[in-house]
Amino acid sequence: MTVLIAGCGDLGTEVGLRLAAAGTRVVGWRRSPDRLPRAIEGVAADLTGPLPPVPEDTDVVVIATAAGERTEAAYRSAYVDATANVLDALERDGVSPRRILFVSSTAVYGDFDGGFVTEDSPAQSTAPTARLVREAEQVLLDRSDRGTVLRLSGIYGPGRTRLIDQVTSGSAVLPAEPQWTNRIHRDDAAGAIVHLVTEVAEPAPVYLGSDELPVDLGEVLRFIAAELGLPEPPRGGSAPTRGGARRVDSGLLRSTGFSFTYPTYREGYRAVLAGQGVRHP
Repeated sequence: MTVLIAGCGDLGTEVGLRLAAAGTRVVGWRRSPDRLPRAIEGVAADLTGPLPPVPEDTDVVVIATAAGERTEAAYRSAYVDATANVLDALERDGVSPRRILFVSSTAVYGDFDGGFVTEDSPAQSTAPTARLVREAEQVLLDRSDRGTVLRLSGIYGPGRTRLIDQVTSGSAVLPAEPQWTNRIHRDDAAGAIVHLVTEVAEPAPVYLGSDELPVDLGEVLRFIAAELGLPEPPRGGSAPTRGGARRVDSGLLRSTGFSFTYPTYREGYRAVLAGQGVRHP
């Protein structure tokens, strides 16, 4: 069995390493394959250009692309065009994987005024970038009956330390009003992908990937400051949550037997502060 990871960056590499450790052959497509660890067979590929041959025994494809900048053009290229291009390559080479998983974002939901969202909630964000991610999801689901979409909330983890950096630099500000946030540790995001493509025989079309505790941003900032022995950040104005206020319910993912290593921000940020794990280049 071969797993092809199309877009083998930090998250894709972590997925590949976990699969390779279980004895699976992993092929990673990315522009700079020489940066991949030896356990992953790196192949040079621009997902928006002519793609290399797909290994004929490919059983699973993971599409884990990322836009280089937050523009509509960059998102269309990285998500919509790249997804269609990967599907075209599979058809070109006559390869029919058992599962194709697309890594998406909970940003597709937009603002729910702090309410909970599930897989059944309308994914109708008006943000242009979120709409393009949703379009890429639909490209997969319309063209394949073997497609699965995993919508991840904000990823943090090794090397993804934006909130920690804000606290240590003194630039962190507690929102004046509750500001709901959702997150998932990079390792749990990778674990969820591996779980869905190896342990779930008949996955649903869409899953939400977010830890078990949606939480006010101010609570997270206070926690980080306390863990570092720093003063509580000052309270300031209320900035809108990027993409809208919502609370993500990942109950469907957990119902498949998946368990979080970092079920809340507390366990996850303690691991990051302790220097556990590395961000893959």
